Formats: sequence, C-alpha cells, structure tokens
Amino acid sequence: MFGIPGKQAVTMTPAAIKQIAKLMATKGHAGLRIGVRKGGCAGMEYTMEYVDAADTHDEVVEQDGACVMIAPMAQMFLIGTEVDYEVSLLESGFKFNNPNVSDACGCGESIRFDGMDPADSGLKLPGS
Repeated sequence: MFGIPGKQAVTMTPAAIKQIAKLMATKGHAGLRIGVRKGGCAGMEYTMEYVDAADTHDEVVEQDGACVMIAPMAQMFLIGTEVDYEVSLLESGFKFNNPNVSDACGCGESIRFDGMDPADSGLKLPGS
C-alpha cells in the first residue's frame, strides 16, 4: 500500500526469521501481524499478534519461511524497519530498528514519530 516497488516494507534479521518461523510452526498460524497503536509514555507502541490469514490491505512480507503482515494503518510508520529478535540474560523479544522513530521512552516500549501525531491527522489507531 505504502511500499516502494521492488523493495520489502520491512526486513527481518536471521534471528527474527528463526523465531517467527518457530512460532508459526509451533502455534499453527500463518504469521505475525505487526502494527502500531496509541500508548506508552512516548505516544505510540508496537503491536504483534498471531494471524491465520492476511487481511485484504495488509502488506505481506515473507522472508526465508517467516511471514509478517503489516496492518494498513501502520505501513507508513514501519517502512524501512528491520525486525530483530534478541536474547539476553534478563529478557528476550522482538526489537524494531525503525528509521522513522524520532524519540523513544527509556524502557524502549513506546515510540514517537516526527510530524505523525495520529490525533491531529484524523487516523484511527487500533486500540484507541
């Protein structure tokens, strides 16, 4: 929808591909849908959910057996994002290396985009 012809909207690191493929196989879902919604101290949060099929307007990204769907409203916020999966002594989880983010809270759970205030733009975010 907002993509660049010939280029995937998001990319996944080998660690993310491995984890997404594992989750797809274990849970029996078609993939993960990623999006954004209002929330957190910086204004917006990433969302992830299991899905059995892509919605009509989802941007579908398949890479080496892993599949993510990008919710339509989130596409403009996620273009150019690299999805990674990191494991440390204290936590493990998906990380989003997003070039569109202008600020993030200290805990890394919420983000802000320059000039992209959904309240001012008339966009309705899921969960808002």
